[in-house]
Parts: sequence; structure tokens; C-alpha cells
Amino acid sequence: MSLLDILQNQLAGEPAAQIGRQLGTDQAGAQKAIGAALPALMAALAGNARKERGASALANALERDHDGGILDDLQGFLGRQDTNPGEGILKHALGGRRPAVEAAVSKDTGLDTSAITKLLPMLAPLVMGALGREKRQKGLDVGSLASMLSGEGQRAKEMAPGAFGMLGSLLDDEGDGLDAGDIADAGKGILGKLLGGR
Repeated sequence: MSLLDILQNQLAGEPAAQIGRQLGTDQAGAQKAIGAALPALMAALAGNARKERGASALANALERDHDGGILDDLQGFLGRQDTNPGEGILKHALGGRRPAVEAAVSKDTGLDTSAITKLLPMLAPLVMGALGREKRQKGLDVGSLASMLSGEGQRAKEMAPGAFGMLGSLLDDEGDGLDAGDIADAGKGILGKLLGGR
């Protein structure tokens, strides 16, 4: 079972209901949004890890700040509503690609973009926590981490084909991660339509 599957299972039920209350939707709506947003975040990290520098930076961040303990008290973390850690992760993971990801997840799920903007920083620390725990438990070095993320990137595409289809080639040509050029170009198309071609 992939980390994405494990995370989605952990967020089912009351955690999803808790997220839904914060987003202004019901549990089913929140679960659908989680099911599209988690793969997008994992694919972004997989894309960053394709380059050795990106993989090293990710490995260092996991070693320093993400031991997986956050997953032991999901409802406590969600209840704190502290988005600062998530915003920091998103800045590094998505950068200027964030609006394109938010637009795609919004369109795929039917939730307003403002709800997705709230959701992503809730989920980003959980994804990093899952990766950090996996890294520690399996003793992954930089190369092994990048290889594992490649598989997670493929699983991400399978889990959220709707959002990925709207972004065109969200995974790069090698199928193992987000490519900055691909998603930037796709994002321009989506945002252009949303803005009426302006």
C-alpha cells in the first residue's frame, strides 16, 4: 500500500468531517477534496526530488523537521488550525505552481478555490510527516527517497485522474514527478479560462 493510500485511510471518518467543518462542506465533500489534493502534493514533491539538489533538500527537511509524530494525533493537529508550517511547505513544494494546483483541485471537486487554499496547508505537513516516518523506518538515503517518491508520483496520477487531466501533463514525460514547465504551462491555460482569457 502506498503512502498516499495510507494517508487517505487515516483521514477518513472524523478527521475528514473535522476538515469539512473548517472548509464549510460536509464529510463527503472534504473526503473528495482530500482525495484530489493529497496526490497533487505528493506529485509535486516527487517532481522536486527528480533533481539531486531537490532530493537532498527534501531529505534534509524530513530529517530535521518531520519525524511522523504529527500522524499520531491527527485531530489534535487539525484542531489547532495552525497553517504556518503548511504554508512554508507549500512555498517550497509548489512555489508559483500553487494557483494552478488549487484551480485544478477546485474544478475536480466542485469546491470553491478558497476552500482548497485552506485545505492544502492542512495536508502538506501530513504528507511530509508520512514521508519523514517512512524515511526513518526504512533508513532511506537520498537516492532511495527519490526512488520511493517516483512510485508515489505514479500512484498520485492513478488516484486523481480528474485533477491531473485538467492540468494536462501534470507528471513529467518520464512519469515520475511534477515538472515545473509542464504545470506552469497547464496552469496558464486553466487560469486563462477562469479569467476569461485575459
